[in-house]
Amino acid sequence: MASSRRIELLLNSNVENLGIVGDVVRVRMGFARNFLIPMGLAEIPTPEKIEALAAEREIALQKYEENQTLQAALIERLADVALTLTRSANDQGGLYGSVTQRDISDALAENDFVVPTRAVRLHQAIRRVGTYSVTIQFGKDLRTDIDIIVNPDRPLEDREEMEFDDEGNLIIVEQKAASENEASETESEDASTEETAEATA
Repeated sequence: MASSRRIELLLNSNVENLGIVGDVVRVRMGFARNFLIPMGLAEIPTPEKIEALAAEREIALQKYEENQTLQAALIERLADVALTLTRSANDQGGLYGSVTQRDISDALAENDFVVPTRAVRLHQAIRRVGTYSVTIQFGKDLRTDIDIIVNPDRPLEDREEMEFDDEGNLIIVEQKAASENEASETESEDASTEETAEATA
């Protein structure tokens, strides 16, 4: 049953995590029908077509091996790397914005680590200050974890005069004080009313 759901195809181009041009691969029917064949990335193999791609495959294989060597060296260099990013944050440590795969890729590039965005395996954007472990992965086998340290753009204790509501909106201290005064005055008026009512009774 499983074999009927798969098809053998000849790759016309390199396909990440699948193979290089000239490879004959077995893939699911849906993947072949909905993506590989319509995009011109693969076709039904024949001896003539395989032979026609042989020279191109040799070149692609050489480039692939060179790239693997470079990526392996990069993974080794990335071991124990800690990348520090500075972002604007509120007093609770929530970021105004987020740190994305692109941000991490760009920051690594600035430090002479050329890592494509797709190689940064970040399950969801970082939205708070703190230290995070992020996986860098090339293909199926080359991977390592790096530390991403997200610091606020200024010490959080310097923002004691600022408070934020549940939606992250700034609460102005003067407004808060005024609200507290109003509440205090209301409590005083309520207390006076109760005292008067008791005295009258």
